[in-house]
Amino acid sequence: MSTHMRLVLHLLMLFIFAVQEVRLVCVDVASNTEATVGGVMKLTCIYCMKREEISAETKVDWFYTGSASDYRRMLIYLYDREPQEPEDAEMYWKGRLTWIGSKDLQDLSISIVNVSANDSGTYECEVSRFFEFDSFKHSTTKKMTIELKVKMQASVDTAALYSKIMMYVLLVFLTLWLLVEMIYCYRKISKSEELAQDTETDYLAIPSENKENLDPAVTE
Repeated sequence: MSTHMRLVLHLLMLFIFAVQEVRLVCVDVASNTEATVGGVMKLTCIYCMKREEISAETKVDWFYTGSASDYRRMLIYLYDREPQEPEDAEMYWKGRLTWIGSKDLQDLSISIVNVSANDSGTYECEVSRFFEFDSFKHSTTKKMTIELKVKMQASVDTAALYSKIMMYVLLVFLTLWLLVEMIYCYRKISKSEELAQDTETDYLAIPSENKENLDPAVTE
């Protein structure tokens, strides 16, 4: 394999590795607070782990408090070694909630299927982590609250739209920049190899009796 091909493959591998590293980063993102009747609503709950917390046991409880006449705080979904519906969950919630969290349990989100106007209210994501270091045991708890409002029609979020456009523009720019750098390196190495080959060809074309008179630096 030629030198320039190895360089191109090396740059490509670095780009792929960088993309994978970015994807592994946990970012604490706030949940959307507006839903549309008949749609699917994601209730985002992110609890990023530190390196020493990777082996922690995680338990998640999702609560709902109505905003109409019923102000009861009820457990509607939970994760305890696996996602599941509470045994005493009301029929209204059964089959309407889906676990969409990540395998590493940093994303602990759920979604509501077939949203109705009665789903407006306060949702709480209560996360408990249990650690055990030799004989020492420790636990932490984090609560996240989402005030959900359900509308008949979705409103246009201009800020989110502009953010998506800028993200795609930046992605295209970085991709083009990488391609330009690869082409530049490819051409530079190709010219170096061509120059070396021309020099070697010119030297071989010189008669043997004349090579002895050449500068030693040229013959090397």
